Amino acid sequence: MFKKVFILTIILMGLILVGDRVLFFRPEPVNLIEQNFLQGEISLPQPRHQSQTSVEEALLKRRSVREYRDEPLNLQEISQLLWAAQGITDPKRGFRTAPSAGALYPLRVYLMGEVEGLEIGMYRYNPDNHSLIKVGDKDLKRELAKAAFGQIWIEKAPVNIIFTGNYEITARRYGREKAPRYVYMEVGHAAQNVHLQAESLNLGTVVVGGFEIEKVREILGLPAEEEPLYIMPVGRKK
Repeated sequence: MFKKVFILTIILMGLILVGDRVLFFRPEPVNLIEQNFLQGEISLPQPRHQSQTSVEEALLKRRSVREYRDEPLNLQEISQLLWAAQGITDPKRGFRTAPSAGALYPLRVYLMGEVEGLEIGMYRYNPDNHSLIKVGDKDLKRELAKAAFGQIWIEKAPVNIIFTGNYEITARRYGREKAPRYVYMEVGHAAQNVHLQAESLNLGTVVVGGFEIEKVREILGLPAEEEPLYIMPVGRKK
């Protein structure tokens, strides 16, 4: 009798341990694009937090710029632009440069084009490490311009910053009806940050919202839950 009770106890303990293991130690499912992200990261230079341009001056001079010199940007400039878009400003709490409903941060930021010291291709910005993760080997600016109804400045700019959003992240707290509205607000904040940072760096940019969503999604290789929201070509002003 004692032997049977002992064996039953061991089996139950095993089930409990397995249950705990599943509950606490099983990693979240990782999709294909995330697996690509994990292959390696490129650290960016630390962003500068002071400049010769005041906020007021940047606001005064901000304009939509669609013509750029045929010159690549450098990594310091890319670092500043991406930090302005979604950089971490409070490491302890994870707060970023742009406000987000519930601090949920459903946006992702991609970089495509020519940068000094960087292989041509497509990269995703990782705010946590202030780094770039390569997700594509080709410069697809021409295809991106075609998907944006032939807006040639996308192709001619040395780089494009692309914002995408995942509505489901916001919907988990605020519901499916409110989520898109909050995500649209957030990408507007982030894009204005890029505009002002570009002006501070004496660079030009413009916000492009007119494009075929599914074609851009295909070009970028985005998962179904991630929707392209803005394309921002950036370059040196002519």
